[in-house]
Amino acid sequence: MISKATVKFIKSLQIKKYRKQEQCFIVEGAKSVLELLQSDFEQVMVLGTSTFIERLNVGDRTIVTEVSEKELEGLGEFQTNTTALAIARIKPNEKLPVRRNEFALVLDDIRDPGNLGTIIRTADWYGISTIIASEETADFYSSKVITSTMGSFTRIKIYYTDLVEYIRENASGHVVAGAFLDGENVHNYNFGPGGLIIIGNESRGISPELEKLVTQRITITRYGQAESLNAAVASAIICDNLRRSKS
Repeated sequence: MISKATVKFIKSLQIKKYRKQEQCFIVEGAKSVLELLQSDFEQVMVLGTSTFIERLNVGDRTIVTEVSEKELEGLGEFQTNTTALAIARIKPNEKLPVRRNEFALVLDDIRDPGNLGTIIRTADWYGISTIIASEETADFYSSKVITSTMGSFTRIKIYYTDLVEYIRENASGHVVAGAFLDGENVHNYNFGPGGLIIIGNESRGISPELEKLVTQRITITRYGQAESLNAAVASAIICDNLRRSKS
């Protein structure tokens, strides 16, 4: 049985204001919690069913408490989670440099948590570990984002900042590729050894301020009548072609 104070604390972390105040976030589901325990995130507590706890070998690194499936269902945001839940410390928002032979995704106001989580998972699949995000992009530490990443949040570094300022200060020597409806066909484009790839807002695309800093416009060729692509889908197509151009 967990205390009312612990329940209240966990529930509060569903709100961004309290995540920021407590510098903690929630991780739900067996896979994501296991990934968390193998990562460099500091863990505050782990709650799990007896079956889940039997699989663990965490030593003294964190507090592990056995709970029932019913208790778990009422704690997190997802009633389908009946195995494990953990609380971890938020990492500092530290500036991330991009090396000459490295690719980074630049996210311009990706507001939908599901899109952000899928983009993070996609970046992990294609070996891209750095994301630079606008301050208006969805919160990396929201439960919907963390769950959508399926554990990839443990391997991706993210930095929230003013994108115009960041690119002006850090893009020297880098290609800055932006996804537009017009541009060079992404199937034919040679991405080179590294660079910044900007993915625009779900409805507005890349902002005019950032567009001025783009050195290479790329496009995903449309063959049908759809007006646009989902931001996460577009990111996946671009990442796939990026890797194919280097093979």
